[in-house]
Amino acid sequence: MSTNLEILTAEGEIFNQEVDLVVLPGIEGELAVLPGHAPLVTKLDSGQLLIRTGKEEEYLVVFGGFVQVLAHKVTVLADAAERVDEIDEERAKSAMDRAQTRMETVDTDVNLERALSSLRRSTIRLNASARFKRKRSSGLTEQV
Repeated sequence: MSTNLEILTAEGEIFNQEVDLVVLPGIEGELAVLPGHAPLVTKLDSGQLLIRTGKEEEYLVVFGGFVQVLAHKVTVLADAAERVDEIDEERAKSAMDRAQTRMETVDTDVNLERALSSLRRSTIRLNASARFKRKRSSGLTEQV
C-alpha cells in the first residue's frame, strides 16, 4: 500500500508520485506519515524531508509551509523546496558568510531577523547536502 505525495511551491510542482513513507519537519518535531495515516493539517518548519519508495530514498529541504494528510494523499504546500542533490554548496556557503557579516552590523530587529533567517536557511542546505553525501558514499541509499 502506498500514498500519493504532492509537493507544491509558488513556482510549481516539485514532486508528485506514490510513496511508502514521508518524514516531514513539523513545527513540533519530525512527522512520519505512512499510508492510511489519520487526517491532519499542520504547519511545516524548515528542514529536511525524507521520501521513501521501496528501498529508495530521496531528500529535499523545505522552508516553511503547510502539510495536509489524508488517508492516501499527502499534500505539502511549501514556501520553498529543493532537492538535496541540487543544492549549490558554494552558493549556500556564500549566503552563510553574508548572513554572519550582516549579523555583526545589524541596526534593527528586522535586519537581525532577516540575517538569522538567511543563516538558518544556509545551514539547513549545507547540513542536508552533507548528510546526503555521507549516505550516498556509504551506499545506504539510492536516489529516486
